[in-house]
Amino acid sequence: MKNVFSMQTINGALRKLPAWTIYIVCAAWTGWMFYLALTGGLGVEPINALERKYGELGLQLLVAGLLVTPLRKYTGLNLLKFRRAIGVSAFFLILAHFSVWAVLDVQSFERVWTEIVKRPYVTVGMVGFVLMIPLALTSNNMSLRKLGAASWRKLHKLTYPIAVLGAVHYLWLVKGIQ
Repeated sequence: MKNVFSMQTINGALRKLPAWTIYIVCAAWTGWMFYLALTGGLGVEPINALERKYGELGLQLLVAGLLVTPLRKYTGLNLLKFRRAIGVSAFFLILAHFSVWAVLDVQSFERVWTEIVKRPYVTVGMVGFVLMIPLALTSNNMSLRKLGAASWRKLHKLTYPIAVLGAVHYLWLVKGIQ
C-alpha cells in the first residue's frame, strides 16, 4: 500500500497554499487576542497577558523561520515559500508586543527609555527589536534587487543573533527555563 502522506504529497499540497494566508491568520489571531484582552478573556492582568502572548508567538515564529532550511535539508519538507511571511509576521507580533508594552503598560516615552536603560532584559529585547527593523524593511523583492542577493543575504543573517537576543530576553523575563 502506498504511503498517502509522502513528503512529495505534503509538498504538493503546500505548493497550492498561498503564502499570504499566514498574514491573514497572524492578523486574525492578533486581533482576537486584543479582543480577549479588552473583554476580560485574558485574566486579571490583560495587558501583561497580551504583551506576553504577542512576544511568545513572535519568538516562536522567528524560530520557525530559522527552521525552514534545516527542515528542507533533513526531512524534505519544503516551506521556503512561507519563510518571508513567517518572518514578517514575527516582526509584526514583536512590534505588537513592544507597542502593548510601551503604550498600554509603560505609558510614557520617558518611562520607556528609563525601563530600557534600567532593566537588562528590556535592553536585550530592545536591541533585538531594533535589529529586526532593517530586516522587515528589506523583506520585499525590490529590496532584494536593489541590495543584490549577496548583500541582502548578509543583512538577513541578523536573524540568528536576533533569535538569540529574543530567547535571552524571554528567559530573563520568565526567570529561567520552567
